[in-house]
Amino acid sequence: MSASTPVRDFVNDPADDPLSRERAHLSASRAALRAMREDVESLDITDVTANWVNAAVLERQIEERIKALADLSDTPLFFGRLDYLHSPGAGQAEGAEGERFYIGRRHVHDADGDPMVIDWRAPVSQPFYRASRKDPQDVALRRRFGYTGGDLTAYEDEHLTDPAEATTTSRLLQQEIERPRVGPMRDIVATIQPEQDEIVRSGLSGSVCVQGGPGTGKTAVGLHRVAYLLYAHRERLARTGTLVVGPNRSFLHYIEQVLPALGELTVAQATVDDLVAHVEVRGTDDAAAAVVKGDARMAQVLRRALYSHVTMPTEPVVVVRGSRRWRVAAYELQDIVRQLLDRDIRYGAARDALPQRIAHAVLVQMERAGEAPDDRVQDAVARNSAVKAAVKAVWPAVDPAKLVLRLLSDAEFLAEHAEGLLDEEERKAILWARPARSVKSAKWSSADAVLIDEAADLIQRTHSLGHVVLDEAQDLSPMQYRAVGRRCTTGSATVLGDLAQGTTPWATRSWQEALEHLGKPDAVVEELTAGFRVPTDVIAYASRLLPHIAPGLTPVASIRENPGFFEVRRIEDAGEVVDACRELLRNEGSTGLIAADARVPELAERLAAAGITFVAPGEETTHDTRLTLVPASLAKGLEYDYVVLDEPRAVVDAEPDERTGLRRLYVALTRAVSGLVVTHAAPLPEQLG
Repeated sequence: MSASTPVRDFVNDPADDPLSRERAHLSASRAALRAMREDVESLDITDVTANWVNAAVLERQIEERIKALADLSDTPLFFGRLDYLHSPGAGQAEGAEGERFYIGRRHVHDADGDPMVIDWRAPVSQPFYRASRKDPQDVALRRRFGYTGGDLTAYEDEHLTDPAEATTTSRLLQQEIERPRVGPMRDIVATIQPEQDEIVRSGLSGSVCVQGGPGTGKTAVGLHRVAYLLYAHRERLARTGTLVVGPNRSFLHYIEQVLPALGELTVAQATVDDLVAHVEVRGTDDAAAAVVKGDARMAQVLRRALYSHVTMPTEPVVVVRGSRRWRVAAYELQDIVRQLLDRDIRYGAARDALPQRIAHAVLVQMERAGEAPDDRVQDAVARNSAVKAAVKAVWPAVDPAKLVLRLLSDAEFLAEHAEGLLDEEERKAILWARPARSVKSAKWSSADAVLIDEAADLIQRTHSLGHVVLDEAQDLSPMQYRAVGRRCTTGSATVLGDLAQGTTPWATRSWQEALEHLGKPDAVVEELTAGFRVPTDVIAYASRLLPHIAPGLTPVASIRENPGFFEVRRIEDAGEVVDACRELLRNEGSTGLIAADARVPELAERLAAAGITFVAPGEETTHDTRLTLVPASLAKGLEYDYVVLDEPRAVVDAEPDERTGLRRLYVALTRAVSGLVVTHAAPLPEQLG
């Protein structure tokens, strides 16, 4: 970033004329936004709808529009300005005058329809993120604005075509990145970098996978990509739908305000467990069972088990209509069944087609006999009791949960359909020691629910959305990737993750392999390596673990000028952990205390005894309660201005193997935006040096 013009501060220079004009434009823009909202609120739909259904739909659309036009008092309407040398689209024709555009979170126009603020997603706004001295993109001046609350207090200029202006770092940009945070995740529209913008604005037709280390903004990039796609392809995505998939409810709660702040209210959010909630999950798997159940080979086991229910007919079907009897021979029925199997369509779709195929064979005989049957006759034959009985015997209905129940309960059934796919030890790992009597009484695990979802899709095709964002993807099993991929078979996906932060025994080994399971093998893989969130000293310390957990990855390079506060403290007891929290809470912003899950109850008691209030992940912090007590298993994706990390060795030892434990520690070490204190009584893991 370059900025030779110093930051102009309104507080220190109240008579500054340019800043006064910018504040006047902000006031006028807010007034225009209020007028836009009032126009929508005053709409009378009494005489424009044909019936109550249309009226209800239109009323809901109006309500959503009113919400989208909300003016958030602490959120600036615009954060930047572009002064073009020439009018966009006019080229550099002689006499063509430049135009000025204010760049903000949403479009605002005046009473005449002229734009006062341009949506950051509009093509004319793109140079705000991409223009540089080497490629000014016809921009004479780029202005950034500084805010305190919702008040415009400073500005900073870059004259991109002035060779005399020196290149320096943007102070306002750094201040915005480092601004203390309390509450949910914020949008990053004011700070999007060129490499991020390229991903955000990539087209809807292609899928994108973003590998990004801690603090590179991959989650924000994914959410802003959704907002951009909804802007650029609103009608299409309104029909097909969009979905954000996160690792847990705490994470979804943390990010849920980003899209509404950008005026987008129609994006659904879910965890993988939500997507596959065919049964109530009441059980858990050990690591060995979960790994096998999550393996892509289980898809083939399920397919074999399902289609084993199809049996070749050995008896003819005789249809009686009036005084005539029509006979479809067994060999004809076998041909029909083979044709349906060869078409490789869904089990349920083939079963639905079978009676129509049999009825068609009967109609052919009727026509040869001189009759002239029509479609109504064919439908009647398809509903004939003899045809129904044949279909039930040859291609019976199968319940997906009952199918999985039998596989996990019946050793012989599993062995028959897993032959050549799973060895004996793997089969033993997933067989229930005490088979359940029914679907309702079974203690299903999360991995079992994914198997049921796979079986359900083999029977009936899963509905596909227009676009799916999958965050923290590195922790998904191959079968979970397949479950998400089914939701975007006819759409596209944005996959976000960091291979170094994979903390499950089945964690992703390579993005190409993951994308194959997702059904998006042609997705473009992008890597973000510039760190905006984690301070230099903190990320350098955490990166000591990379050779042991992900040796092929490029370490994150922090672009933060502020090295941040970092300290490793040897302590005697947990009381000193509380002291560290109290110390960091003297700073502005949020604080997270991250600890191994088993140590959380003791630390909660210590904090309560010390009179320090705190919340759990997923609960919103306030200015009075700024401390979050975070089990290490839930820390992924979250961020805090300051972090106290309790007992790194305990975080590592809580996992089933050292590599997974070190990855969990890497996650915990990289949650801080401004400062990190590591406290330990036990020796630190040797990988930290």
